Amino acid sequence: MMINGLVLAIVIWLVGVSVKDFACFLVDQYEFVGKEKQVFFNSTMQYYLVRASLIAILVAALIYYILMRKVLLPLQMLMKSTRIMTEGKYPEPIEVASNDETGQLSRHFNQMIMTLKQTEHGRRQMLSDISHELRTPLSNLNGYLEALSSGVIQGEPELYRSLHEESMHLTKLVDQLHQLSILEGKRLNQPLRELVNLDTVVQAACQRFELELEGKGIQSDIRLEPGKVQGDEIGLKQVVTNLIQNAIQYDHGGWISIIGEAAGQNYTVTISNKGQPIPRDQANLVFERFYRIDPSRHRETGGTGLGLAIAKEIVEQHDGEIGLTTDGLEHTFWFTLKRLESS
Repeated sequence: MMINGLVLAIVIWLVGVSVKDFACFLVDQYEFVGKEKQVFFNSTMQYYLVRASLIAILVAALIYYILMRKVLLPLQMLMKSTRIMTEGKYPEPIEVASNDETGQLSRHFNQMIMTLKQTEHGRRQMLSDISHELRTPLSNLNGYLEALSSGVIQGEPELYRSLHEESMHLTKLVDQLHQLSILEGKRLNQPLRELVNLDTVVQAACQRFELELEGKGIQSDIRLEPGKVQGDEIGLKQVVTNLIQNAIQYDHGGWISIIGEAAGQNYTVTISNKGQPIPRDQANLVFERFYRIDPSRHRETGGTGLGLAIAKEIVEQHDGEIGLTTDGLEHTFWFTLKRLESS
C-alpha cells in the first residue's frame, strides 16, 4: 500500500513539474514579459506547483485510502477467517457490504463455511447413527454368546434363530453402507450408460414382490407405459426395488399403485399407497441417511434407514429427481428421468 502511494505521489509531482517547465519555457522563448517579471513568474509557478502537488497528493491519498480500505478490509477479514479455519474452527460469517467482486468473494466464502458446517454435522450425525445401529445387535450377540460360553443358557433353535437375525441385520447394514460408498465414488467416475427400457425394469422389480404382496393381502395396480432412458439398469432396478420394499414394509391400507408414464421429455415412476403417517414438513427428510419419522422406532419396524438414501443417490447420478408427495397418510414416492425421444 505504501509503494502504491509513493508511485502516485511521484506521478503527480512529475506531471506538475512538466506543466511548470513548459509554461516557463514558453515565457522564456517568446519574451512576453521583462526579465524581472519573468523571474517573478517562475517563482510564482514554483510556489503554485508545490502547493497544487501537495493538495493533489493529499486528496489522492485520501481517496486511495478510502477505496483501498473498502477493498482491503473484507480481504483482511477473509484472511482472519481462513486462519481460524486452519485451526480447525469455523469462523463467523463475514458481513457483506457490497456487490462487487470482493463482496461476491465474501458471499461465496460464507456459503463455503455453511456447506462445510453442514457436511461436518452430517458426518457426525452419520457416525452417531451408525454406532447406534451397530450397538444393539452387537450387544445382543455378545450377551447371548457370553451366556452360552459360560453355560448360563443352553442353545435352542429359537435362540440360534435370534442370533442369526442379529447377524443378518449387521450384514445388511454393512452391505448398504458399502453400497452407498461405492455409489458416491461413481460421482467422480461415471460408468458407461446403456439404453434401458425403464418400464421393463419396473415390471421385473414388481414381479420380485408378487409372492410377498399376495402373502400380505396387498392389492397391486401396475400400469406402465413404454419408456427408454439412458442409464444403469441394475442401479435403476435397485431404486424401484427399494421404493416398493419401503411401501410394503409400512403399508397400512392393503393396496399399492405402481405407475410409469411418459410425459414430454421425462419418464416418471410413481409408487403410491397408504402407509405410516408422515408429516408434510418431513417429506424430503425421509431420503436422508438413517432418518426415521419416529426416532424410537426399532429395526424390526424401521429397517436400516438407508434404502431411500441409496435410491436418491442412484437417481441423482442419473441426473434425475426423486421425491415424496403426501397428505399425511397416503404417500406417493416418485422419481423422474430424462426420456429418450426415440422411445
